[in-house]
Order: sequence, then C-alpha cells, then structure tokens
Amino acid sequence: MSADRFPPSIAASAPRPSLSDLPPPASLLAFDFGTRRIGVAKGHAMLKQAEPLRAITASGEARFEAIARLIKDWQPDALVIGVPFHPDGAEHEMTLAARRFGRQLKGRFRLRVYEVDERYTSVEAESLGARDVDSTSAALILEQYFREHS
Repeated sequence: MSADRFPPSIAASAPRPSLSDLPPPASLLAFDFGTRRIGVAKGHAMLKQAEPLRAITASGEARFEAIARLIKDWQPDALVIGVPFHPDGAEHEMTLAARRFGRQLKGRFRLRVYEVDERYTSVEAESLGARDVDSTSAALILEQYFREHS
C-alpha cells in the first residue's frame, strides 16, 4: 500500500529509505563536466567496464535536454560525475562548478549522483590517443567509480 493511501499523520511518519538502504546501482551514466563540452560514458557494475558515448556540446537548457534523452535511452540507476581538484587536493573554480552540475542532475532527474576525483583523466585520455577526450575521460571516471565501489 502506498504512503498516499494512509492518513497524513501515518504517511508523514513512514520511514524514508536512505541511500545506504537502496540497492547498489547496476547501470550508470558518467559525466566529465566542462563549460563547453560534457563527456559521457555508460557502464554496468557487473561488467565493471565503461564505454564512451558522444560528448554533449549543447549549452543552457539544450544541454539538459540532451542529458534527459540519454537517461531515457540508457535508463541508468545512478549517475557519476568527475570532480576536478588541484594536484594537492585543493578545490578550485571547476570543482565548485562540477559539484553544482551534480546537484542540478540530482534535482532534475531524481537519480543518485556519485562524485569521483577526476584528476588526470584528461591527460590519461589524451595519452590513449582518444578521438573524444571528454567522453574517454568520462569512461575513465566511471571505471574509477567501479574500482572504488567494488
């Protein structure tokens, strides 16, 4: 029976599940946030592999419409965002922007959003000779998530 079928006093006191009570996500989309481009990758926790998708180059509301299409197509259980830091671990302007992007994703799409330290992913993607450095970076971010949550 759903909470909306209980009297308001009972529905209000019904316990809400916490993130730790939810099953671990199986299907994920990852994002390498940038002000001009957002790299995107998909992956599945069972395989612990990530596959780059096409980067999003739209801006403003069109950017979130593109993300909405990806979420509709891939049906992820959760999202992962790369959060950049200085080499010494200090935050900077893009750290705050990436975290803001994560909050926007959570608010708009009502999915869990996990953060992963993305230091050096672009350098690694470039060293791999990636055609789409941003989406390859997103795949590396997702693989880092898999290593941290295995």
